[in-house]
Amino acid sequence: MTCQTYFIADLHLSENRPDISEHFYSFLNTHIINKHVDALYILGDFFEVWVGDDYHTELSITVAKALKKVSDNGTPVYFIHGNRDFILREAYAKQAGMTLLPEQVVVDLYGTATVILHGDEMCTQDIEYQKFRTKSRGWWWPRLMLAMPLWYRKKVARKARDKSKKNQANTSLDILDVTTESVLHTFAKHGVKNMIHGHTHRPHVHTYTVDGQTLTRTVLGDWYTQGSYLVVTPNEQKLV
Repeated sequence: MTCQTYFIADLHLSENRPDISEHFYSFLNTHIINKHVDALYILGDFFEVWVGDDYHTELSITVAKALKKVSDNGTPVYFIHGNRDFILREAYAKQAGMTLLPEQVVVDLYGTATVILHGDEMCTQDIEYQKFRTKSRGWWWPRLMLAMPLWYRKKVARKARDKSKKNQANTSLDILDVTTESVLHTFAKHGVKNMIHGHTHRPHVHTYTVDGQTLTRTVLGDWYTQGSYLVVTPNEQKLV
């Protein structure tokens, strides 16, 4: 019996992109449901935008049912927040059968200690975004936002998305990427040699040599133009 663990990130599910949703359901049916899968990890930006667990749409309900089927079949589903869905809370997680994880967590992948995260905290050259991230992930800002009426939260989310698009269009791609310094700091912080994250939309396997040891960083791709996932077995990590 083959042991497998899957990682996905940056699907950016939305009502405007039903093709991505269909690819996601197909992915579950092909690789996860009724298969021997040890776990499915979702590393943030699962939804294009999330304004609160009280905003129920056909998409959010259908996605929750699909993930609940996965967990009910015996495959645990774990979720790490991204910069688009950082106010997703326990109510929706319970509905979808997901377990919420901290921003950074070390997991044991068949004997290899691996730190997993969304990855946006390592983009330290993007000063303006890091300021917003510090505020938005604090204790008071999410509570304040979730206390606001739903219509107001949707308005704030639209404005934030428009501002983000403009900033990205006028910012160097290198600034939007992670920095080597922050990557190595994260490796050292957790004392591991393996890392998996998303956020940058640059799928690739990077290696670093530090004190004679090889460190491996796998970046998951987004789903805007293609599907992307990582499958880990006791023998290999395969980025598809």
